[in-house]
Amino acid sequence: MKRLWYPVAEPVADGAVDDWSFAVHRRPSLRAARPRSARADGDPGKGLLTLVMLAGLALIVIGFRGAPLVPLYQPLPHVGYLNNLLMLLALVLFGASVLKGVLWTRIRHPQFLATILWATAHLLVNGDLASVLLFGSLGLWSLGSILLINAREGRWSPPPPGPLRRDLALLGIAVTLYGAITSTHIWLGHNPFLGSFG
Repeated sequence: MKRLWYPVAEPVADGAVDDWSFAVHRRPSLRAARPRSARADGDPGKGLLTLVMLAGLALIVIGFRGAPLVPLYQPLPHVGYLNNLLMLLALVLFGASVLKGVLWTRIRHPQFLATILWATAHLLVNGDLASVLLFGSLGLWSLGSILLINAREGRWSPPPPGPLRRDLALLGIAVTLYGAITSTHIWLGHNPFLGSFG
């Protein structure tokens, strides 16, 4: 079995994801505990959090690349086509809350849902232990985050929609990014358009 690692925009390493998730979700409650001097000039906590996330991402990449290949299951033939579709949808969803057109008013957690699709897409074509731990943990983390936020915040009131042209721009950007990502895969020796990764 060959591990198909997508090096572009990939988050994991075992403890790093948990630390990153903890930092992100605890930050609102820690804000009140910061001294006033820390809030006087901008928001230094954002810079620190960014450094922590980058360090976690580095640990994820190092840990995943160094993990032994332990097969757990054999991906189905031709499932790569579904992987490609899910990846394109994930890019669209992830950008929906950034451009704020019409789509982001229909989905409460577009970026978490994008992460779930991204993780599922990679589990379809990677059946080794490291991939299951990496992508499975990120998918479950996103699902758990959705459930916790929904329970904490209650009923969701959709935001007012933006202009439809933003969604059209989002689609164009997503397709462009998808092309760049797949081109990188091909340059690294893996063609995601072959369809059969099993």
